[in-house]
Amino acid sequence: MVAPVEIAIHLLWLIGGLTLLYFGAEWLVKGASEIALRLGVSPLVVGLTVVAFGTSMPELLVCLKANSPELIAAPAGWLGWQIDVGDSSPDMALGNVVGSNIFNIALILGVAALIRPLVVHSQLIKRELPILLVASVVFVGMMHDMQLERWEGMILVVGILLYIVANVRLSKKARYTQERFEEFEKEAIEHSREGWSRLLVDVGLIVVGIGALVLGADWLVEHGESLALHFGVPEVIISLTLFALGTSLPELATTIVASLKKQGDIITGNAIGSCVFNLLFVLGATAGIKPLKAGALSWLDLGVMLGLAVLIIPFMGSRMKLSRAEGAILTIIAITYSAVVILGQR
Repeated sequence: MVAPVEIAIHLLWLIGGLTLLYFGAEWLVKGASEIALRLGVSPLVVGLTVVAFGTSMPELLVCLKANSPELIAAPAGWLGWQIDVGDSSPDMALGNVVGSNIFNIALILGVAALIRPLVVHSQLIKRELPILLVASVVFVGMMHDMQLERWEGMILVVGILLYIVANVRLSKKARYTQERFEEFEKEAIEHSREGWSRLLVDVGLIVVGIGALVLGADWLVEHGESLALHFGVPEVIISLTLFALGTSLPELATTIVASLKKQGDIITGNAIGSCVFNLLFVLGATAGIKPLKAGALSWLDLGVMLGLAVLIIPFMGSRMKLSRAEGAILTIIAITYSAVVILGQR
C-alpha cells in the first residue's frame, strides 16, 4: 500500500518537472529567437525552425531520458546534477511523441479555433500540411513491425535537415519588410538590436533553458514511472496522456495567448511545425542513438495520429480557415481519445 504522502511527493516532483519543461522551452525560444533576429534571419525561418525546434525540446529531452537515460545522466553530471540512469523505457519515448502530435492537432488547434476561428495561409496548405502528412505516413510505415531501427531514425533526421534547408532557401526568395517582424513581441525585436550585453543574456537564456529542460525531463520521467508502477498503470498510458500533454504546454500556452492577440499564423505554424519536428527530429534523433521498440503502443494510437494529419487538411483547406465547429470536433476527438486510452488501461 502506497502512503498518500509518497503519492503527493511524486505529484509535486511531476509538477516541478512540467514547470521546468515549460520555462526551459520559453527561455530557449526567447534567447534563440533574439539571436536569430539579431543575425537578420527572416521571421518565416525563425517561426518554422527556431521556435518549432524550441517547443519540441521538451519532447526530445523526455524521449532521450526514457530511451537512453545514460545520455542525459552524463552531461547532467558535468553541471553537478546526479541523475539516476535507471532502465530505458522506449514505450514512453514513442508514446510521448505520438501523444504530443495528437494533442498538437486535436487539442491545441481545436482550443485555438474555439477561442477565435483561425485564418489559414496558402503556404500552410500547399507546403507544411503535405510535409506533415508525408512524415506521418513514413513514420507509421516504419512502425509496421512496431520498432524504429537506427537506420530508420537517421532517415528521419535527414528529412528534418532537408526541411530546414528548404525553409532557409525559401526565405531568401521572399521579401520581408520591417512590418513582417510584428508577429514577434516588440520586446524581442528591441532586445535583438541591443549590444553585446544583451547577446550574453540571450546566450545565458539558451544555456539555462537547456539545463531546465534536462532536469525537468528527468523529474517527469522518473516520478511518472514511479506513479505508474504504484498504481499499476502501463508506462505507455502515462506517456500518451500526462507526458504528451505536459510537453505540449509551451505550444498550448502560445496558442491561448496568440488567439487572444489574433495571431492565427503563429498558432497554426507552431502546431504543425512542432508535429513535423517531433516526427523527424525527436524520434529520428532518439532512434538514431538507440533503436526504439514498442511494447504497448497500439495501432489505435498510430491510427489516430495519422488520421488527424489527414483530417486537418480538408478542415483547413476548405475555406482557408479553421472554424469554431471544426475546432469543437478536434477538441472532442482529443478528449475522446484520452478517455479511451485511460479507460482501456493497456
